[in-house]
Amino acid sequence: MRTGPRYRIFDLRLNGLNLEADKEELFWEQRARVNWLQHGDRNTNFFHKMAGQHYFRGRISELEDEFGNHTTESVNMLKIASTYFDKLFSASAEESEEHLFDLVKRKITASMNEALLKQFTEDEICQAVKEMPPLKAPGVDGFAAIFYQTYWHIVGTDISKYYLAILNGQLEFEDINRTRIMLIPKVDKPNNMSQFRPISLCNVLYKIIAKVLVNRMSDMLGDCINEPQGAFIPGRLISDNILIAYEILHSLKMKKRGKKGNFALKLDMSKAYDRVEWDFLAGMMNSLGFHNDWIVLIMRCVCSVSYSVSLNGLDSDWFSPSRGLRQGDLLSPYLFLICAKGFATLLEDVKQRMIMEGAPIGRDRLSINHLFFADDCILFGDTSLEGTRTVHKVINEYE
Repeated sequence: MRTGPRYRIFDLRLNGLNLEADKEELFWEQRARVNWLQHGDRNTNFFHKMAGQHYFRGRISELEDEFGNHTTESVNMLKIASTYFDKLFSASAEESEEHLFDLVKRKITASMNEALLKQFTEDEICQAVKEMPPLKAPGVDGFAAIFYQTYWHIVGTDISKYYLAILNGQLEFEDINRTRIMLIPKVDKPNNMSQFRPISLCNVLYKIIAKVLVNRMSDMLGDCINEPQGAFIPGRLISDNILIAYEILHSLKMKKRGKKGNFALKLDMSKAYDRVEWDFLAGMMNSLGFHNDWIVLIMRCVCSVSYSVSLNGLDSDWFSPSRGLRQGDLLSPYLFLICAKGFATLLEDVKQRMIMEGAPIGRDRLSINHLFFADDCILFGDTSLEGTRTVHKVINEYE
């Protein structure tokens, strides 16, 4: 049995080496951006290789501008990317949406608003911190959620006071709402901005606030978002809509009788998050019955953002958008559902007026004219001239 001073020194040194090895492994695990581990004593070599692959895959060697000119200089490519997003996130000409807002039914009750607007607490913030994915890519601040989760017993009280001051309107969001845009290639060797998926790296300080707001709001969305929307709503599964779509398509394929034919139209909303108009989002929330104080709080999160594009290790100047939701913001999926509710309202209206009844399904001949899959949707209708014109009109009005 090892009991002497020499053995105690040996154990301390061995523990120190293990601690340093654990630190190195955790560092490369975060750099590797993987959510699973290989078998073995140490995964450092594996993580190092994965991080290297991400680095080389993320480098952009050539980019085409809006006029068709190509460049390989990183400075010029950064300018192309920054200009592209500055234009993409600029609000379009205002159009009256009063007709649509009048069709939207009030769904948020007084008791729901009371629950949304009750005093924020430290317990809510602590719960949000615990629920955060620990190793997601950090934002400009450089911190991942694991830092706050590990040292919450030290920094929790001060951080909670800071959050409560922001949520109660005593401080602004701007200081924590700077967002870095990273470009993720959709294809091998991309050379056009349309071939990248922009990911917004938000500060973890902002993410925690967004998580607090999501926790309050998410359970209420099931009451105001139509059943054909299957994504992000508690108690619903997007796979249910996949099965329904399959059954409808099978029914249309097997149909042999009837005077009218039916169609299925798949819509992929290009840059759906990026093109959300802020005034439209606020108008939809107001029409659904959200209290003005809650709308103001949500819009403070949305409108206080500033962006910088990161490309090949270079960062662009900061710029402020006037529309769009961030892919990477915890609030964005839920706010987009509220906007998509406007499209669903238009479709429900033409269905009730017997203009676009949809495709019948089942023995009871239940009629369905749309299914949503987050930011994608499938429309069903009859192939009459009036039916196709109605689809075109509804799409144009929502667009």
